[in-house]
Amino acid sequence: MIGMENPYHYRNKVHAVFDRDKKGNPFSGVYEANSHHVVPVESCMIEDQKADEIIGTIRGMLKSFKIRTYDEDTGYGLLRHVLIRRGFATGEIMVVLVTASPIFPSKNNFVKALLEKQPEITTVIQNINGRGTNMVLGDKEHVLYGKGFIEDILCGYRFRISSKSFYQVNPVQTEILYKKAIEAAGLTGKERVIDAYCGIGTIGIVASQYAKEVIGVELNRDAVKDAFENAKINGLNNVKFFCNDAGKFMENMAENGEHADVVFLDPPRSGSTVEFIDSVAKLNPKKVVYISCGPETLARDLDLFRKRGYEAKKGWGVDLFPITGHVETVILMTRCGQNDK
Repeated sequence: MIGMENPYHYRNKVHAVFDRDKKGNPFSGVYEANSHHVVPVESCMIEDQKADEIIGTIRGMLKSFKIRTYDEDTGYGLLRHVLIRRGFATGEIMVVLVTASPIFPSKNNFVKALLEKQPEITTVIQNINGRGTNMVLGDKEHVLYGKGFIEDILCGYRFRISSKSFYQVNPVQTEILYKKAIEAAGLTGKERVIDAYCGIGTIGIVASQYAKEVIGVELNRDAVKDAFENAKINGLNNVKFFCNDAGKFMENMAENGEHADVVFLDPPRSGSTVEFIDSVAKLNPKKVVYISCGPETLARDLDLFRKRGYEAKKGWGVDLFPITGHVETVILMTRCGQNDK
């Protein structure tokens, strides 16, 4: 297990749910496990301290601006959540105000007052989520201040991050994780690499300096847009991104007689799918590097890979989420009977 030297205040993304007590006073915190009961939190040992401070500032401003927090039972109220993202390397800060309605009274004055209290904020976004759903973000957004995204630097590359983009929450350990994954792949500069579930292109872009060509595939259109931009701002011409289902994309490659030497996959906690694993087997790469944040789904998927001719050769645990029950794992798989060199 690769631990973290200083495992505190590492989260660059902080999400607060807003509610009010029986006296009508607003408070913010997190949902209790397996419920929608909000537990008040003012500061947390794993959250970025500046993010906690900004959330406290917003909480303190609500009464004077007559902004009511959203009530899930009645459907009344405006402010549902606040999401803060901070680029630890750049210092850029994004504040996302998630509202139940597009109508946000005195929003310009609210943002102006917030910026006076917290001048480090570089962009403010209003996200509208009017649905009775456990999803934090809705589909529509308005940029209220700044450029609508932040940038951060990871493994020497600059990344553009929008409100909905997936970006690992612990950049210090992510650098260790990605270096370990790339080391496991044993890239020599001659390989064609696929970065499946690529998000904003982080793994593929970091791997591009060691590979001949990288193809990133992702279904989320916003993330692919960021990935294109990230390849451009880093001046890379051996990386391409496609908005597509990664499994179908690889199946089409196999049917067209194309090949790939290495497949990186970093799926969500729910893991991969039978269809995706079938498509990897059809494409027949020499190596598959699986980055997992869910040990149960990893075990299930490794069994499926083994049945299709790929066996796990090496594995590393990287503590990406210190002081929690979660862990990130890197697994190197090769074709059964093949030496992993």
